[in-house]
Amino acid sequence: MSQIQASSETPPVKKKRLLSIDALRGFDMFWILGGEKLFAAFFIITGWSIFHFGAEQMEHSVWHGFTAYDLIFPLFIFLSGVSLGIAAKPLSSYPADQAKSILHHGVKRLILLIIFGVLYNHGWGNGMPASPDDIRYASVLGRIGISWFVAALLVWYVSERTQWIVAIAILVVYWLMLQFLTLGGLGGGNFTAEGALNVWFDQTFLPGTTYRNLPLDPEGLLSNVTSVVNALIGVFVGRYMVQHLSNAKYLLIRLLCAGITLLVLGYLWGMFFPINKTLWTSSFVLVTTGYSILLLALFYALIDVIGLTHWAKFFAVIGTNSIIVYLGSSLINWQYTSKSLFGGFINVAPAGWQDVILFGGMLLLQWLVLYWLYCRKIFIKV
Repeated sequence: MSQIQASSETPPVKKKRLLSIDALRGFDMFWILGGEKLFAAFFIITGWSIFHFGAEQMEHSVWHGFTAYDLIFPLFIFLSGVSLGIAAKPLSSYPADQAKSILHHGVKRLILLIIFGVLYNHGWGNGMPASPDDIRYASVLGRIGISWFVAALLVWYVSERTQWIVAIAILVVYWLMLQFLTLGGLGGGNFTAEGALNVWFDQTFLPGTTYRNLPLDPEGLLSNVTSVVNALIGVFVGRYMVQHLSNAKYLLIRLLCAGITLLVLGYLWGMFFPINKTLWTSSFVLVTTGYSILLLALFYALIDVIGLTHWAKFFAVIGTNSIIVYLGSSLINWQYTSKSLFGGFINVAPAGWQDVILFGGMLLLQWLVLYWLYCRKIFIKV
């Protein structure tokens, strides 16, 4: 999810930061730290159906459909686009040397995120495979890097009008491809995990292995294309926010209208082109960006407009070092660490409270590490 702080963070560019964006990014990553486990624990303690519903929402959809947990990944990509829209401008507006430096930084960022994604995939269990054919190259971080980089290229080199055309064209063409194109007996309106057009691309062009050796990788090749639109819509929103920060009420109304419109369009399109995270369908893009905009509007209203900033800093601590959060969730066994430190309390606690202490301890330990970095202004960025 992921600094993977996916802004156009280049050394020569001075950015405008909004606390609401860092807080929302941290809120997004909070669930990766272990926050999603608390719903089931509180359901055991209270028996309240709301916690049971929350626990169900903290699981990915089995195939078609949408849950809150499905939003974590696309929300992060969207926020990378928002930061890009706030900070970036065409490279033609910079001196030649500075433009070259920005481009080089973008390429380096892309490569590093792909490498970190491979590290994340194999930093656990049996470790990094010795054979290149056993490495899983597709990854969450790789997709974040690709979607951000393509969106950045469009921001740097083409007009805003062209960016809109590209975003719409990607969604429509992707739908037409999966609906009508058949390759190797796959596709042609087949949206299953074994028969979708995406399977042909992964089996034909994706090097190494796929997730759990499945025919289709969740971060496979073809679905990278539509993830670019999540970043581009973030660019449009970030750019719009910069232009209208002086009129908060107007901005919030427009954000709410945009979010609701995308949700309606996404769910309507989902009746014909199923909402599916693994395929990253066009309807999935619209639904996830709709919810992302509504969340951004909420955080912006509470934090940057009303000024309720104290609670926001809890999440901002997480959001400003998201690469540490994400890689740490794979490379460090925080559950073992929590159990080692709080095991005595866990063993004597009643059922339900054992998980609260265990996973609450995980959250506390990770947050304290991030807070230590935050206080010392150590921000690991890519």
